[in-house]
Amino acid sequence: MSEKRNPKDLKELIRDIPDFPKEGIIFKDITTLLGNKAAFKEVIDALTNPYLGKEIDYVVAVETRGFIIGGALAYKLGCGFVPVRKKGRLPYKTHQVTYDLEYGIDTLEIHQDAIGSGASVLIVDDLLATGGTAEATIKLVEKLGGKVVGICFIIELTKLKGIEKLQGYPVHRLIQY
Repeated sequence: MSEKRNPKDLKELIRDIPDFPKEGIIFKDITTLLGNKAAFKEVIDALTNPYLGKEIDYVVAVETRGFIIGGALAYKLGCGFVPVRKKGRLPYKTHQVTYDLEYGIDTLEIHQDAIGSGASVLIVDDLLATGGTAEATIKLVEKLGGKVVGICFIIELTKLKGIEKLQGYPVHRLIQY
């Protein structure tokens, strides 16, 4: 295996898609990074390392790219995986939170029985922009009685100041733009 890359090298594997999903947005496409087996392994290892040896009961991840990362982290941490999905996509009774996106509003849901009271939870998503998705996920986890012990992202868009919505929670991110 090759030598580990620094965040600048990982940035080179992320493709910018202008005007997606709407005009004025530059979408950070991580599929090019995920398709590179060595880089994907490095990203998963780097996101997992701060949490190794900690008692984490669940990784909670937001659809869709968060599922890819979250499933791998849950496997490495030996814990359960809980999906948070957009409204109407989970088949059982749910709790929901509506929140602001960088480019609109949305609603997220979690199964009402997904997390037990007092469970330690690591929240995972691919990207931190305005912080609305992460903040909504925190609300869902805490509504179920879960304790958020960390939040991690591959990418943070620093200009959007989403980190400000996550005050009081440990946040780990690999790449900043």
